[in-house]
Amino acid sequence: MITLKKILVSTDFSETSKGAVMYARALASAYHGSVHALHVLPDPSIQPWAFSVETEVMGLSFEERAKRWEERSREQLKNLFSETELKELNVQLVTVVGHPVQQILQYAKDNAIDLIVMGTHGRSTPGPNIGQTFPWDSPMGSVAERVVRQAPCPVLTVRQSEHEFVTP
Repeated sequence: MITLKKILVSTDFSETSKGAVMYARALASAYHGSVHALHVLPDPSIQPWAFSVETEVMGLSFEERAKRWEERSREQLKNLFSETELKELNVQLVTVVGHPVQQILQYAKDNAIDLIVMGTHGRSTPGPNIGQTFPWDSPMGSVAERVVRQAPCPVLTVRQSEHEFVTP
């Protein structure tokens, strides 16, 4: 028998990852499980754009800017779920800093996740309303592809809406 008590949905807030959230919600509801919604911010200390003129103009220190990104990320995560869903699905909203593949895999391992749900095409999408793009993809392959290959549990990848099993 399949039990899906802990479902991790990784999101970069792209349209494809919003579809993944829809699947995570439906599966958690059907299996009476919980949802862990994870957004990975790049480590700003190693990003060349982190020290831009925009930072100086806005009058924000590097630390203030990073903190603001994390706050915006958490707010966007919360907006993916209704108040009822947050309670009924015991949604955990998590923002971490680091490399997406490493952080997704580590979170799944550390929290004994039963299923990872993620979009297939979320690379280079805007971060949490900061006007920057994060080039998640590397020459080694997409985030989703690398997570599928290395995950400690099954992974459901969701494509841009072509054939939906779950209706909004």
